[in-house]
Parts: sequence; structure tokens; C-alpha cells
Amino acid sequence: MSLKGRNAVVTGSTSGIGLAYAKALAAEGVNVLINGFGDKDAIEKERAGLESGFGVKAVYSPADMTKPAEIAGMIRQAQDALGSVDILINNAGVQHVSPVEDFPDEKWNQIIAINLSSAFHAIKAAVPGMKKSGWGRIISTASAHSLVASPFKSAYVSAKHGLAGLTKTVALEVATHKITVNCISPGYVWTPLVERQIPDTMKARNLTKEQVINDVLLTAQPTKEFVTPEQVAAIAVFLCSDAASQITGANISVDGGWTAA
Repeated sequence: MSLKGRNAVVTGSTSGIGLAYAKALAAEGVNVLINGFGDKDAIEKERAGLESGFGVKAVYSPADMTKPAEIAGMIRQAQDALGSVDILINNAGVQHVSPVEDFPDEKWNQIIAINLSSAFHAIKAAVPGMKKSGWGRIISTASAHSLVASPFKSAYVSAKHGLAGLTKTVALEVATHKITVNCISPGYVWTPLVERQIPDTMKARNLTKEQVINDVLLTAQPTKEFVTPEQVAAIAVFLCSDAASQITGANISVDGGWTAA
């Protein structure tokens, strides 16, 4: 069964992994709602490019992932504009690197809200429609940090572990409704999120940029290569397919062997 004509919401999709998800789904004929912050002209260029490049309908929501009402509104917008939400990809994420005793309270709250709570609110809003139609795919971008920890990332690691638990729980709840719920756990992917955390890691560990890349980031990945956004997106497309209909509650690692150690 083709995905053509299905409708997807992808949070945090104006760049990086999220935009790769949107493009990969659009290539399969899926209409998409993209979401995120950034330059308005750049976002409109990406939205229009999805329509012109893939012949699908693409809409944009500026919903703030720290605000539950806006998240619910985003799901309603997609349902109104596209007709349904068949696929939900929770991808919005932020990061902050700091020793726990210095970790700002506001950064903890922001990371938990955007990386974990936003997925809960989006799932809560999308599941009734999926149950009604008898089909759905929910995918969340977790992280190798949903399985293992790294120092100075207390909020991020906590959020990603929580996301893996949320995935398992909802998978069990909707298992008889032909809705699958999975998460993908990439290792280090070269995205703006990773690039932005390098200066803080340099400061926290007293290292150069090159040392952070080679001795902190890629040291964890036996392949010594960054994962690409396109590789992560390809896993999501597979999880949306009929071939993956019996994969639910899974946490799929795409981390160059990081968590095999």
C-alpha cells in the first residue's frame, strides 16, 4: 500500500532532521505540515519547495512547542488543511550543555517541555483521529541519549529517556487500532542543533572545536562518521510502510555503533 495521499505533521521541521523527514515523506506523496522557528522567507522557500518539488500540499505552523494549546492547534490546523493527521513525527528539540550544579532552571524546563512534553501533547491531540480512521504512524526522534548518558546533558538525557518510555506506553495503548508508535535514536547527526552545542562543550570541557568533534562527538561512534539526516528520514519512511506494520514500541538505533559498546 502506497503512502501517497497520506497526511503528516512533522514538528521541528524547518531545518535538519525534521526537514529531511518532510522531504522524504513528500517524495512518497505524503502531504505535510512543517513546524518550527526561523527566518520567515527561508521557511516559506522550504514549504513552497515541498509543493513544487514533490507535487504535494505543504502547510506551515509556527506553533510553539512549549505551549500545549498551540500544539493542539497545530494538529487541528493539519486536520483542517490536509483532511487528517495520519503520520505524526515528533522531532522538535533543543539542547543545553552544563554541569548539573550550574544548569539553569529555565533551560531544564525548556528542554523537558520541547523535547518530551511536546510529544505527549501532540500524540494526545492526534490519536483520536487516527483511531477513528483505523490507521496511524507515530514516530519520535529520540537519541542515543535515550539509551545511554553523557555528562553535562542532564535535561536532554532525561527527556530522551522519557521519550523512549512514552513511545512504549502509547504503543501498547493503541496496538489494536492499526497505529504503530516507535522512536528513532540517532547518534550524532551534523545538524544546527549539534553545531550549536559545540561552543558550550568547548567551555565545559576546556577543548578546541576540533577536539570536541573528534574526541567528544565522534569518539562515541565506532564508524567515526556523522549520521546523515537523510539516513534517519529513510528509517521513518520505512516505519510508515506496510512492511513495518508489526514494528511498534521499538527504539531503533542509527548511531554508528555507539550503543553497541
